[in-house]
Amino acid sequence: MNMDILDLNTADQDALDSIEGLGGHGPEIVRYRQERGGFTSVDQLDEVPGLTGKVPPEAKTRLRVG
Repeated sequence: MNMDILDLNTADQDALDSIEGLGGHGPEIVRYRQERGGFTSVDQLDEVPGLTGKVPPEAKTRLRVG
């Protein structure tokens, strides 16, 4: 299992899908950042359609912005 910390603004959908708790939502995350010019915080994942209130805290520790 890859334990690298991924940047929400640069990771591709396959890398995002590899994080437990985000699996299958990589395309929505990439689409969200393309439409809005990027993430300013990891907590913005709750604004991504299909992820609202579903991102486990463990997944958020594997992510960063910037």
